[in-house]
Amino acid sequence: MNPLLDKLHPYPFEKLRLLFEQVTPSPQHKAISLGMGEPKHPTPKFIEQALVDNLGGLAVYPTTIGSPEMRDAIAGWLERRYNLPKLNPATQVLPVNGSREALFALAQAVIDKDAKSIVVSPNPFYQIYEGAAHLAGAEPYFVNSDPARNFGCDYDSIPEEVWKRVALLFVCSPGNPTGAVLSLTDWENLFALSERYNFIIAADECYSEIYHGEQPPLGAMEATHQLGLATIDKPYARLVVFSSLSKRSNVPGMRSGFVAGDADVLKKFLLYRTYHGGAMSLSVQAASIAAWNDETHVEQNREQYRAKFNAITPLLKEVLDVELPDAGFYLWADVSRTGLSDTEFAQRLYAEYNVTVLPGSYLAREAHGINPGRNRIRMALVAETTEGLEAAQRIVQFCKSLNK
Repeated sequence: MNPLLDKLHPYPFEKLRLLFEQVTPSPQHKAISLGMGEPKHPTPKFIEQALVDNLGGLAVYPTTIGSPEMRDAIAGWLERRYNLPKLNPATQVLPVNGSREALFALAQAVIDKDAKSIVVSPNPFYQIYEGAAHLAGAEPYFVNSDPARNFGCDYDSIPEEVWKRVALLFVCSPGNPTGAVLSLTDWENLFALSERYNFIIAADECYSEIYHGEQPPLGAMEATHQLGLATIDKPYARLVVFSSLSKRSNVPGMRSGFVAGDADVLKKFLLYRTYHGGAMSLSVQAASIAAWNDETHVEQNREQYRAKFNAITPLLKEVLDVELPDAGFYLWADVSRTGLSDTEFAQRLYAEYNVTVLPGSYLAREAHGINPGRNRIRMALVAETTEGLEAAQRIVQFCKSLNK
């Protein structure tokens, strides 16, 4: 077996299962889970119908590069959403089976196993970043999020000897679990570092369409144009952007997303994926085209999340240190004032009120002397508002019971 597999950590939900293994949840309460970030809003009917209408695609082997119509739909969405100049759908866009598999696969295509490379990741982070680094033969390097910087990472704290070995940098904006969005200044700094040290930026933007203010989150490709960096000869140099329909369109089971950006990187990535077997079914492509070409359902979905967060966040602020995030569908709450650790909080809340939350320490690693997820919990507000409110009310009751 591949010895690098031994470097993989248990997934956060496996740790959560073990934490709850000896716990019997309260039988007085119906189970409510805020643990997993799986969208629960209904899938739009027109997307379902597009899938049904194109089931004939199941009889055809799909190409890895995807149909021209699929790539045109993705390119068109990127151009509209981020006010980009015309993209080349044949070279700058590639459909993938969800952003998760593509994030992992990119590291395998990018990393030179003999170069003792480093992969930089935010901390806390989506665990695929770490696993992708290990299995590509690289060393993960974590940059802690800082509450004083709106949970941004201080990339200037990374020593030059580390930067010289960096081959790939994962960025998640809006962030999981913090919801933080990178600013134009943040992107300017990262682009300058990428040029200086010649590493690729993998920008994970799968939460981009769920935001709570009026201004949509700035995208990485959009930032290159605002900064005047998207030159004609090398547009989006060393930049690969990832997005998905799962959160945007409530279709996590379709496993439909894309990568876009540097045509030279995507050419090599396409070669890798041809051998990797990463082609998307034509039936799923047809439903995806319908989804990318429609914004009405996205706006309606976003309004549901806004209403939910506006109703639930004030309740939880009574008992926890938590703020409305920039974007995404998570609340990243500090439980320190309850006197419980994040794991104790999660375990007792499950036992006494049958509500599942994810301990923040499970989403981070000890780095530079701290685990930035410690004493925090992640709550995924993915269910309908009534269920989310019920969970919030139970959490409030639980916290207040601790002070009696």
